Amino acid sequence: MKAVVEHLDVLIVGAGISGVCAAHGLHKSHKNKTYAIFESRSDLGGTWDLFRYPGIRSDSDMYTLGYSFKPWDSASGIANGGDIQAYIRETASENGITQKIRYGHQVQSAEWSSDLQCWTVTVEREGADNVTITCTFLLACSGYYDYKKGYTPDFPDREVFSGNIVHPQEWDDSVDYTDKRVVVIGSGATAITLLPAMAEKAKHVTMLQRSPTYIVSMQSTEPWMDFLKKYLPGNWAYTLTRAKHIFATTFWSVIATFWPKRFAALLIAGVSQAMGPDFDVKRHFVPRYLPWEQRVCMAPDGDFFDVLKSGRASIVTDQIEKFTSRGVLLASGQELDADLIVTATGLNLKVLGGINLSVDGRRIDLGEATVYKGMMFSGVPNLVAFTGYTAASWTLKIEITASYISKLFDYMKKHQYESCTAILADSDSTDESLMGLSSGYVKRAEHLLPKQGKKWPWKTHDSYLLDRQRQVFHSINDGVLSFGGSKKAT
Repeated sequence: MKAVVEHLDVLIVGAGISGVCAAHGLHKSHKNKTYAIFESRSDLGGTWDLFRYPGIRSDSDMYTLGYSFKPWDSASGIANGGDIQAYIRETASENGITQKIRYGHQVQSAEWSSDLQCWTVTVEREGADNVTITCTFLLACSGYYDYKKGYTPDFPDREVFSGNIVHPQEWDDSVDYTDKRVVVIGSGATAITLLPAMAEKAKHVTMLQRSPTYIVSMQSTEPWMDFLKKYLPGNWAYTLTRAKHIFATTFWSVIATFWPKRFAALLIAGVSQAMGPDFDVKRHFVPRYLPWEQRVCMAPDGDFFDVLKSGRASIVTDQIEKFTSRGVLLASGQELDADLIVTATGLNLKVLGGINLSVDGRRIDLGEATVYKGMMFSGVPNLVAFTGYTAASWTLKIEITASYISKLFDYMKKHQYESCTAILADSDSTDESLMGLSSGYVKRAEHLLPKQGKKWPWKTHDSYLLDRQRQVFHSINDGVLSFGGSKKAT
């Protein structure tokens, strides 16, 4: 029997934007519950603490990526990574959350006992012995990718290259690209961010892509916010601006869903207008897939297109044959000379931060589980995962999750339940992956990802307004959740 040093009502794993949101919900509505946030890194912020590459910024507007309860008080709707981390830190400080964070705490395993009605959690601590605690509820707020290592394909003759090779996830201050020839391999959001940022100091930057991505120019400032602040209190101005962006995102999502080819044509027309008639838009900017089969990338104020037109950067669409001592040899026979190669080739997914789960001695393979309401797993009691949308801001979904948890805790207290488990009927099960994207990082990890079912609450729809309506009007006891435990008050 492991020696347990502490019991918590709620353990939050991860001190990023999700973890702070989850803690805010507890701090506001359930102050009687004991909780702590275990963060494996040495600082809060999650993604915004990890990534240090040039230009790192929000990939959606801050009026929806920001919290509803903490106004983003700026007319600039796009923020750099440091400003986002500062915003999260300020939110944690203002709401009494900072002192609840324990850094250097990596959750290794969690074992649920129906007899004890709690999780037994093994934690690896930096510079100290492992520790074991118990908790009644486990909130997984660690995102969905591996923080230790990004994805890099096995490029032939990589070792022959005489310059430096770096993955954006491993970027630090030692990487020097001043007046150097840079090749950025990739076509996703990271590559599209890197190109204009690195072109400011580099001799030349080339983005090498295997296939094109949908890219849309987005205005980085929001005049509506400044206008409203002249006549309304700041929090009202923020709320209205946030609503404007929510409805705009929803509108375009509906267009993309029901008229995907027309939406694709609209996106490509925008690129054609930005790049002019002499640029080969068809080769470099017309993807092989429809919008939102993979994520649509954003170029604030068209910075990506501007740097291509300036000549300080270029784009090449081709296959890599091999690396050479001077750079990259392409299938077409062209060789790209480089002093530095940046492999912006994607992420490795890691469900629940790699925590080993078991329920009553049975190991849980989340790749075989089905997700309930986008937040719980079939057959796994008292565990909620915070994940965001793919076609809208991450924070919109996690706030719905936090609100749902608050209602769930109230219901369980009222009826004196200690546990809840989502029970999947055979008729609702499918083999459909939870993340309905064809992106490489999703396809590589499909065997690890939970499934979604045939209909709500097992099927996800990636719609904030629909989720919000369900959260407000649907009962906690929907016939799918099974409640248990002793009948004493929690």
